[in-house]
Amino acid sequence: DGIRRYVHLGTGNYNDKTAKIYTDCGILTCSELIGADATALFNMLSGYSEPAFWNRLLVSPIWLRNGFYHLIDREIVHAKQGKKALIVAKMNSLCDKGMIAKLYEADNAGVEIHLIIRGICCLRTGIPHISENITVSSIVGTFLEHSRIFYFYNDGDEEVYMGSADWMHRNLDRRVEVVFPIEDPDIREDAKHI
Repeated sequence: DGIRRYVHLGTGNYNDKTAKIYTDCGILTCSELIGADATALFNMLSGYSEPAFWNRLLVSPIWLRNGFYHLIDREIVHAKQGKKALIVAKMNSLCDKGMIAKLYEADNAGVEIHLIIRGICCLRTGIPHISENITVSSIVGTFLEHSRIFYFYNDGDEEVYMGSADWMHRNLDRRVEVVFPIEDPDIREDAKHI
């Protein structure tokens, strides 16, 4: 009964060759806020206009790094208040110096951090007073785990994000990448399981 935007957001790209060996996640949504953000993104890419703000999406190369810093800082605040603070992040690579420093800062504040990294990981675990609360695991299987999923406990009001961006300088500062919230509770549970 009218015009409605449908948006597909995913953790990978539309490549018929890599689709045979990578496993990715995605959602199809008609969320008004995400639809407005998608329109703003395409307007920005075409040079038409740059949005003053984003409703729900975290977009690089300008806004994504600070968005992740904000989510990590929120866990740091919870940890300093003596509350449970937890970050679980699954991605291909972690080699951005700024993100690694922010994770060390979170560890130092008492945030529990679990990283699932398929490829390169430049963060070092087990360093006294720097990375004692951080674990790093890798999944090796028939298909390349390609999904990027980011979980933040947020004092029990859990937030889960998915997207195309690894925590690498090129993804955070040099490419257009999109990270999106998983708002549906059932899908959020599926993402947590993955």
